[in-house]
Amino acid sequence: MVTFLDLHAAYLELKLEIDTAVANVLDSGRYVLGPEVEAFEVEWADYCEARHAVGLANGLDALTLALRALEIGPGDEVIVPSNTFIATWLAVSKVGATPIPVEPDPATHNIDPNRIEAAITSRTCALLPVHLYGQPADLDPILEIASRNRLRVIEDAAQAHGARYKGRRIGAHGDIVCWSFYPGKNLGALGDAGAITTDDKALAERVALLRNYGSRQKYVNEEAGVNSRLDPLQAAVLRVKLEVLDDWTNRRRAIVARYAEGLTNSDLILPHVPDWAEPVWHLYVVRSSERDALRARLTGAGIETLIHYPIPPHMQEAYAGLGIAPDALPLARNMAQDVLSLPIGPQLGLDEACSVIAAVKAG
Repeated sequence: MVTFLDLHAAYLELKLEIDTAVANVLDSGRYVLGPEVEAFEVEWADYCEARHAVGLANGLDALTLALRALEIGPGDEVIVPSNTFIATWLAVSKVGATPIPVEPDPATHNIDPNRIEAAITSRTCALLPVHLYGQPADLDPILEIASRNRLRVIEDAAQAHGARYKGRRIGAHGDIVCWSFYPGKNLGALGDAGAITTDDKALAERVALLRNYGSRQKYVNEEAGVNSRLDPLQAAVLRVKLEVLDDWTNRRRAIVARYAEGLTNSDLILPHVPDWAEPVWHLYVVRSSERDALRARLTGAGIETLIHYPIPPHMQEAYAGLGIAPDALPLARNMAQDVLSLPIGPQLGLDEACSVIAAVKAG
């Protein structure tokens, strides 16, 4: 059996270090915020080449609080990708704003900068690109459009830990960058966790205020905040995993190189990487007009695959109220019908990758 992502094997590889880090937190008696969270925030900001980081409870809260920190709310519009996980849209809805979808570049699956300007209206307040599958979106034209139209840029980097755009780490190109440390991410906690990074001190301070009931001083609440604090136990785990993140990314890249070598002459459409992008391969997503038959064949061969994502946000019941017809966003709809994510992860062996290649070619 070739599993899609073996989280237990990842834990076992770092068991001693993780167990020790968790025990240290338990022994400390500091179970909310405190020095472990502060240390991770410093280390994560440094890794992301950003000035500030704020630890949060999850990635959705990171997006939501980023929008709140930028004073985006009811009556506002935020441009989002049509092809993304629904959390990107949900955060916009959660603050009372309206998500306005823009179709992807068919080659990269990321939002197409050439389509953004046509979606801008007098109510547009921000652009929310996603670095999908661990590959950076094309930020320079996005930032230029934002500057020219006086819009804010919020990056959804939930899948892009360590990725680089034109040599610089994702972490502070836009106004604020949002991270998820869900267990399956490249830098994954042992439960939900998230963060923002930014070069803007005032934005970081606002998010830190909002995450803690809108309070800097206990029982003194400056505004109606929420409880979205990074747990120190998760921060301790993340600090251990951060030390090996680059090594684990290189393992992913070795698997991708093996896939590219073995599948180049197959019937699959393989991922395209622009020369300015250094992806971290959170996912290895191929396309096939016979996706469902291919997936069934791989399942029969003992190979686990996933679909990211089978239903685009505009076709979800949750967004029926927007009144967007399925064929209004044909690229997102078509991708949902033919994308397939092959197994990938730092604990996947190259021999297992070869088994995947053989099973694909067997058809």
